[in-house]
Amino acid sequence: MSRPWRVAVVGGGIAGLAAAVRLRDRAPAGTEITVYEQSGALGGKLRTGELAGQPVEFGAESFLMRDPAGGESAAVTLIRRLGLAEKVVHPTVGQAALAVDGGLRPVPGGTLVGVPGDLERVATVAKPAADADRDGGRPLLGPDEDVAVGTLVRARLGDQVVDRLVDPMLGGVYAGRADDLSLATTMPALARAARVEHTLTGAVRAAQAAAPRAPGAPVFGTLAGGLSTLVEAAATASGATIRLHAAVRELTLTAEGWRLTVGPTRAPELVEADAVVLALPARPAARLLAPVTSEVATTIGGLDYASVALVTLALPDPELPALSGFLVPATEGLLIKASTFFTTKWGHLARPDGIALVRASVGRYGDETSLHLADPDLVATVHRELSGVLGVTLPAPLASHVQRWGGALPQYAPGHGDRIAAARTALRAAHPTLVLAGAGLDGVGIPVCVRSGETAAGEIIEALGGSGS
Repeated sequence: MSRPWRVAVVGGGIAGLAAAVRLRDRAPAGTEITVYEQSGALGGKLRTGELAGQPVEFGAESFLMRDPAGGESAAVTLIRRLGLAEKVVHPTVGQAALAVDGGLRPVPGGTLVGVPGDLERVATVAKPAADADRDGGRPLLGPDEDVAVGTLVRARLGDQVVDRLVDPMLGGVYAGRADDLSLATTMPALARAARVEHTLTGAVRAAQAAAPRAPGAPVFGTLAGGLSTLVEAAATASGATIRLHAAVRELTLTAEGWRLTVGPTRAPELVEADAVVLALPARPAARLLAPVTSEVATTIGGLDYASVALVTLALPDPELPALSGFLVPATEGLLIKASTFFTTKWGHLARPDGIALVRASVGRYGDETSLHLADPDLVATVHRELSGVLGVTLPAPLASHVQRWGGALPQYAPGHGDRIAAARTALRAAHPTLVLAGAGLDGVGIPVCVRSGETAAGEIIEALGGSGS
């Protein structure tokens, strides 16, 4: 007997919500979509809160406007689809700094995530190796080769370029270290160019030329009112049934599809679905996969994560430089690894009363002992270190907020892309109506997560045959 499709989306972060919207747009009319979220709120790492009477991001603060090919990013396309384009705002101050040698120095231009295309432009921050980047007569990488970012950059340009430029840039995004992170996953455009170019600076320039940006075009955007606006609009547009506090504890293959065991062990709910999108962090996804396919579960579950804390201070009339913020190399020995001057960077947040919102990020992969500090101690340490970097005594905060994100940022070891591709191929061959999505697989950032969720939805539609039955 004909009936609508039933699709379960497990995970209510932006990847899961993007999947739900795409399913609503392209699956047959009447498709029943249910989003299961273990916590009490949708959005994952997108969370807009309030401090000193003003909206402020307690998670991700912005999204890239362009995709790697130079077109509109998936986040911007989704925002247009949701009718939020008029809410997009851009930084009014774009210049950031590096905290090196006890002071602030502007981040040099012309780099790709800190990797320079012109060695002279980074000389004020880092001194390249004496024999840097000689042409060896062949491409830097083999056709399918992947290496750690730090391995390649240290060999070509020396330690200072890695420690003072590349490492803090990657640390600000991934809370990881250049010596551990995959080049192909974190800098795919540079990896592609390195398989052709004979020098690293040449590869940087080639990667930049492959995705040119119009002069003055904004790189980043956010939404007036906060990124939770995106979450709310996506949930509404999806038309999905939203289940909060609904942990999916077990996934079982049945003759007609899938059975989800939802809720507490003392009162489990059994739900039937024709297809499932797992838009979860790697380890929870692996736990659900284990009874279905142990091989894929082992691959997915091997991904590690870094934990971070975001400390936001509301400061009355502080002396702040005209910067969007600064990054801190690990070699400086500070607790904070990055700071954003919200009310300077984002003009729409500027306040007539002079109160400034300043956020600092704490926690690096493999060195997260600082996160054991109690909230008041973390706030005091961040306040003291900010004062030291800026060379002024900052006023006592009127209010503060500590947001802890345990296991928030995936760490992509070299070969990550190939391992995930193999796992997905195996899963698709055995169980085409069970699809994976999310940052743990495809990379961090709102556009990447949106694209991951949309791709998963497309695979579900294809697997179910393009029409309900």
